[in-house]
Amino acid sequence: MIIRSAEFVTSAVDPAGYPDTGLPEVAFAGRSNVGKSSLINNLVNRKKLVKTSSVPGKTRTINFFRINEMMCLVDLPGYGYTRLPESVNLAWRKFMDRYFRTRAELKGVIQLIDVRHPPTAMDLRVNLWLRETGLLGGVIAVKADKLSRHRQQRSAAGIRKDLELDPECPLVVHSSQTGQGREAAWDVILGLTGQSGEA
Repeated sequence: MIIRSAEFVTSAVDPAGYPDTGLPEVAFAGRSNVGKSSLINNLVNRKKLVKTSSVPGKTRTINFFRINEMMCLVDLPGYGYTRLPESVNLAWRKFMDRYFRTRAELKGVIQLIDVRHPPTAMDLRVNLWLRETGLLGGVIAVKADKLSRHRQQRSAAGIRKDLELDPECPLVVHSSQTGQGREAAWDVILGLTGQSGEA
């Protein structure tokens, strides 16, 4: 994927704040410390387009980024951070449900899972929810640089089994540090939006 432009559009907390771009959107969901910001920065070849935080659970808004004037990548608030009150995690689902139900531009949600560990109970619940809504567009197993290639493959197979993914559901192993899996991740995104990487 050739990145010609990548820009922050806006942050929103309700439908009134969603941007009127008219562009297809692909959103990223994952635990609060899984590395969504780092993934998006790697995808668009920018170091600081998406601000990263050392404090898990800090992001509480839906953040929209316009890429090549052809699509938006959407950074969703993280879920399931253990130090947050359960009421916050319940609010996350209500918050996301409103976005999922009302946003016509949303073409799919990609779930991020830490390749080093089996999916958490919250990962499993969110994955089932995304499948039930028909929005699950794929899974990206992140932080691959922390494991050998053999362990990456074994872990990815375990993630697919634990999540009970359909065989056709994409699962990409990715590293924001090395760029491993970047083009494969873009293939998933472009497949969801029905676009070409040369656009």
